[in-house]
Order: sequence, then C-alpha cells, then structure tokens
Amino acid sequence: MENEYAHLPEYTKSQLALRNGQDRDEIWVAYKGIIYDVKKSRLWSRGNHYEHWAGQDLTAELKDAPHTDYVFDKFEAIGRIKK
Repeated sequence: MENEYAHLPEYTKSQLALRNGQDRDEIWVAYKGIIYDVKKSRLWSRGNHYEHWAGQDLTAELKDAPHTDYVFDKFEAIGRIKK
C-alpha cells in the first residue's frame, strides 16, 4: 500500500489536527498512515462522525466501527502522515 501513495505529500499530525472541520474548511482523517479528505461525506459534515473526530488518525478506532476499512475507498487519498 505504501508505494501506491508514495507520491502524496506528507503532513505532520499537527497539520492533520488543523483539518478537523472546525479550525479550517478541510475535513481530513488518517488511516494506516494515509490521509483522506472526507469533506464530501454528509456523515462528516460537522467534522465528527458519531464519536469520532476529524483531524485524527482513526486506525485504532476502526476495530469498533460497524464497517471495514473499505469505507476509505470512497474518499480521495490526499497525503501521508509524516513519520
């Protein structure tokens, strides 16, 4: 998966945190090191989705979700978390 996204820009976790739908117009979430733009989803319209908040890495939280990681296939991958 990593090579597929190697061309994407890197962002720090602090930069991701600013894209929470509150501080800026962007609504981003990360999963397994990849950042996705979820702004087009009505479920993320206010920067949160049930008890989950945008601007965060949701990798650990997905195990509690009623869906699989295929949900990210609907969203544009726009960056990578800087290591």
